[in-house]
Amino acid sequence: MLSERSEPVPTRFRYRPAPVTTGVFLVLSAFLASAVEGVEALTIVLASGVARGWRSSLIGVGAAVVVLAAVVGALGPALTVIPLNALRLVVGGLLLTFGLQWLRKAILRASGFKALHDEDAIFAQELEEARTAERLERGGVDWYGFTLSFKGVLLEGLEVAFIVITFGSTQGSIPLAAVGAAAALVLVAGVGVAVRAPLARVPENTLKFAVGVMLTTFGIFWSTEGAGGSWPGSDAALFGVLAFVIALSALLVAVLRRRKRERFVAAGARA
Repeated sequence: MLSERSEPVPTRFRYRPAPVTTGVFLVLSAFLASAVEGVEALTIVLASGVARGWRSSLIGVGAAVVVLAAVVGALGPALTVIPLNALRLVVGGLLLTFGLQWLRKAILRASGFKALHDEDAIFAQELEEARTAERLERGGVDWYGFTLSFKGVLLEGLEVAFIVITFGSTQGSIPLAAVGAAAALVLVAGVGVAVRAPLARVPENTLKFAVGVMLTTFGIFWSTEGAGGSWPGSDAALFGVLAFVIALSALLVAVLRRRKRERFVAAGARA
């Protein structure tokens, strides 16, 4: 318990509202990442619903949403008591790790070294597995369908929750990050209900590239601030970091495409 003589918390440990620049980046990043995860979760739920029945699948979705809400509700307030610099250092490092994984896969896809993400193929595979799985019903619930939907929504949703909590906490605005995530999920769910088919036409590979760039940008920016560094122009420096990450990514794609062409030509010459 704090005594009445406790000194005020230093300004550098207080949370400040997200400025316009970082606020826009915050909402956009949460929206794009949530859209990607939402499309992948929708594919799994659709396969489960078509093959195993909608009742059990939707119960699984509801259970996963409850768990995710509990995770956000528990971790969100807990992170706000951590000193801001320490939080940004840890979150920046995590986002760098997380973002670079997304970016690496996106660069490999764009350069042709990795197959593009195909929601139609994933849907067909999930549908076939769901149709051939043994049926086990208890209490009117098909537990395979329940588990398939629950697992799909929970795993994809945990990534959304991670982004909402970390982005929101470091900028002192979890609700702002949640707005971006909620808008994306409502949009994906609404379109999915309307068409009742995988959203294969959504440029998911491009979205993943964009999300990787955004996460890497924030990771560099926040880890530097958390380590005690300062950026010229304060939050406006995000545009400079973003430009650097985009330019470097484009360069890597060009280099890898050239290497792939050279390998193709060399293989043709040997043949």
